[in-house]
Amino acid sequence: MSYVKPAELITQMIDAGESKVLMSTRDTLIRAFMGGATLTIAAAFAVTVSTNTGQPLIGALLFPVGFVLLYLLGYDLLTGVFTLAPLALFDRRPGVTLGGIGRNWGLVFLGNFGGAFTVAVLMAIYFTYGFTTEPSAVGQAIGEIGHGRTVGYAEHGFGGMLTLFVRAMLCNWMVSMGVVAAMISTTVTGKVLAMWLPIMLFFYMGFEHSIVNMFLFPVGLLMGAEFTLMDYLIWNEIPTVLGNLVGGLSFVGLMIFATHGRTAPKRVVLTRPNGKSFAASPTRVPAHMADQARD
Repeated sequence: MSYVKPAELITQMIDAGESKVLMSTRDTLIRAFMGGATLTIAAAFAVTVSTNTGQPLIGALLFPVGFVLLYLLGYDLLTGVFTLAPLALFDRRPGVTLGGIGRNWGLVFLGNFGGAFTVAVLMAIYFTYGFTTEPSAVGQAIGEIGHGRTVGYAEHGFGGMLTLFVRAMLCNWMVSMGVVAAMISTTVTGKVLAMWLPIMLFFYMGFEHSIVNMFLFPVGLLMGAEFTLMDYLIWNEIPTVLGNLVGGLSFVGLMIFATHGRTAPKRVVLTRPNGKSFAASPTRVPAHMADQARD
């Protein structure tokens, strides 16, 4: 496994952010559509495994297959561009503007939703024999997820909304770690292993992922689950998107950029007249020791 050091990793992250902001509308939409579709069919797979085995951990262990495949194929998720695109602006890359970032986020959102909703329609047909029977056990389980993660939050008022937002933040902290981890190795095996771990964690913990939810809730509504479109938008999707943005950018993008992209000067070692050494910040070197700091 060939390891890419953080000082080199941040350059790759910034390059990726710049590439996504400057990408054509056509390619952005195609890659986002396929990213949303690939991730959400893996979500359907994971819920199926969890329901049929009665072991949610097994579903969580297998869910990352979709995330790994979509990133190896160069597709995009909104959660990933939330973290990467702003870095190109912070690095002052030519042509990267706030408007360009907003354009990229908007296109990726539309593409992800298109892919996720396509899978939702296909899986609703699959779970109900073309809407001719009641949903299968897996379909019913998905309906319960949708009810619990909308009406269930609403029942707790502000506390429910706060919990939803925090779960969304924690989700994209882990998912963005997976996005970055894909760049931390130059081998396929290394990339797969590095991506697998944080994605497994977020899925098992029940954190809120805006693109996974673009599948789970529409498919539940298509099969007659007991929540409404407004429940989905107000008590899940919109707060989840905002929480994903804050979590990914704050805990991953900005932190790596701050410490590896803009590394502060090291402390300098100085020697007192008595021969004893100590370390001091370069900006707090005593005047009579300035010559030592320059050395």
